[in-house]
This record gives sequence, structure tokens and C-alpha cells, in this order.
Amino acid sequence: MKHRVAVTGMGVVSPIGCSVGEFRENLLKGVSGVGQVTLFDPAHLPTRIAAEVKCDFSDMGFRDRKIAFAVKAADQAISSATECGTVPGAGEGGINASISLGLGLELFSMEDLERYRRPGFQHPEKLRDRMMFLQTPSDLCLHLISHIHGLHRTPMAHVSACAAGTDAIGAAFRLVASGRRRWMLAGGTDSMINPLGLGGFCRIGATTTANEAPEKASRPFDRKRDGFVLGEGAAVLVLERLDDAVKRQARIHAEIMGYGNSFDAHSISEPHPDGRGALQAMMGALKEAGLSPHRLDCISAHGTSTPKNDAAETIAIKRLLGDHAQHVPVFATKSMIGHLISAAGAVEAVAAIACMSVGKIHPTINLEDPDPACDLDYVPNRARYYPHEFVLSNSLGFGGQNASIVFRRGNSA
Repeated sequence: MKHRVAVTGMGVVSPIGCSVGEFRENLLKGVSGVGQVTLFDPAHLPTRIAAEVKCDFSDMGFRDRKIAFAVKAADQAISSATECGTVPGAGEGGINASISLGLGLELFSMEDLERYRRPGFQHPEKLRDRMMFLQTPSDLCLHLISHIHGLHRTPMAHVSACAAGTDAIGAAFRLVASGRRRWMLAGGTDSMINPLGLGGFCRIGATTTANEAPEKASRPFDRKRDGFVLGEGAAVLVLERLDDAVKRQARIHAEIMGYGNSFDAHSISEPHPDGRGALQAMMGALKEAGLSPHRLDCISAHGTSTPKNDAAETIAIKRLLGDHAQHVPVFATKSMIGHLISAAGAVEAVAAIACMSVGKIHPTINLEDPDPACDLDYVPNRARYYPHEFVLSNSLGFGGQNASIVFRRGNSA
């Protein structure tokens, strides 16, 4: 690696806040963003709750929510990064910059499909409308954000399920570190709160059915957990060479130290019971960071609130840290915002960095009856004052796709 890499801008759209400041405030308060589904009528489904984004982006003109989320988060990230002047290379028309984004699947609604099949249906005349009359192709937001911010290098799309957001940041980190890019936008965006998205997860029994108490439904590491809550949102980071950031006196939110990924191929929807893939990803991230496990201060868990994932991740952490595992706080952002699928790793990276910058870690809410199989310090129910230097963030996806990334505290406090 030729260059150290700094995070100099962050933007987020989430179920508990549509700016980094609001998001961090609600994380530290332990606010839940879960409620009844309002984006469609879920009466026919066993799961009728989700963590929806409450902010109204209808004026942006996108039918596909994940595109609106990504554009908004990217705008925030660029604004944040340029508070202390232009990002180096931006004045060259983005000639040595690009975007790396984790993206969700294209899922059409049954209403749209039926409309398409009706006799006499007329395809829209305008190109924009033709591309969006069902639902926008997932990669369109890459090209749109590249156009808005003048990024001329090839964009990168990551579709590694729940690991996609972390993979996108990790790939961007390596491009900047190697000198192939001067700076990057990196993150993830997703919205699967629609009949096919939520219905599909219900079909495989992955989501909770605790519809009567939505705010209590996402309960990672708790004995009563019965599945994840589906969420939506986006987060985007600006990554640049640390030397450039220091030279222009930028606010450095964090430094990216190392990234690791793995593919254990154990099952389409279940983690390896011994956490094999998770362990390999975490070890890879620490190795690249040049850190021994005992240097790690805390872990942002994947923590989905599913019976098998939480137990397997706990095993993997204990295998990684040994006796030190009992002294490392582990927190689960999904307890408040649900599972954002392809956006999860990016939004949780912002959560970890934003809290680290004020010397705190946010709680894992709804942890009231700990599962004996999950016996680590999960920071139950209340935020903790905990100044720390290094945090590792996990994203452990469907199909055995795993990614971990290590952040170091910056100078943004």
C-alpha cells in the first residue's frame, strides 16, 4: 500500500435520522426506527413491520427509494468533505475519482407487473420514464451520482448481499491506498420494503413475526429473538489519501486500517455454525491493519437478531479474540434500524465512526434476556462512554459472503 486512507466525509439516510448528527443522537439515545409497514399493505404477510425511512424525498422525482437515498447520502458526504476546501483532484473534473456502491436487487411490484401486462399498455416516451416505469435498474444511481459530482473513472457495483456495503468501502479503500484513485465515494443503498422483498424473506422464515410490539422486535443476542426486521436506507463515505486530508486541514472522521472478506459457501441463507467465514474476514481485516486481536477496542456486530447468525458470530468473535473477547464491547446497530441488506455495512460504518468520534458506543437495545449461547458484552440498552481508538465492523451476508473492516479514530471530535 502506498497511501494511508482517511474518511473525510459522511452522509446517511436511515430509519432514525437523515443526517449524521441526527442519526448519532438517536443511536446514543437507543431510539428504535421500527414500526408498522406503510409503504404497502402487508396484511397478507406474517411479518407486517419494518424500519422505514421517514424523511420525504418525493420532490427528488425517483420512484425507486434506494436511488433517492443514495443521491442524498452522497450529497451529504461531499458537503461534509469539502467544509475545509475542495477534495484534491475534484478540480480536475473528477478525473481520478469514482464511486463504489453496494446495491440491492431489482424487485418489481406485482402492481407494476400487472400494469405492464395489460392490453394496450404504452411504454413511456422519455428515456428516464422508460427506465423507471417498473423499477430503476440498480446500477443507475452509480451513473447518476457520477454525473452529479463529475466522477469520470469507472464506477463499481457490489451485489454481495448483506456484505455489499462493507465490500464497497473495502474496495474503494484499496483503490485509494494503492494510488489508483486520488479519492472515492463509497457506501451502499437499498430498499426492499415492498411486497416481493418482504414477502421473499417471510417465505424463507428469516423475518420476525413480533408484529404487536414493533420497537421491541429487533433484539440481537436476546433469547427471544425470532428473526430480523427489514430496514432501508443508504450511507456514503468520502475516502481520500491521508496526506491530502492533512495538507488541506480536513476534518478526518476516521482512518481505514484494513479490510478482509471471505466466502464460506456453507448455505444460501445460514452462516457456518462455527463462524468460519466470519472469522476469516475478521482475521484478514486485522492482518491488513497490522493489529493483533488484543489491540481491538470494540466490534460493530452484524447482529441480525436471527437465532443462528447471532450465535455463530459470537463463536467467531471468541475464536478471534480468545480470553480477550470478554473485555471487548460488541454492539448491534440493527437493534434500532433493522437490516438494511446491501446498505447495512455502510450505514453501520457511519454509526461506528460517528459514535467513536465522540468517545462513545451506542447500545444494543431490547437485550433483556441474554441467550446463554451469546455470552459477550453486547452493551445492553444504554450507550456507554468508552473512548476508543480501533473498531471493527462486521457484515456477514447470505450465501456465505462476509466482510470486515477496521477503522481508527480520526481528529473530528
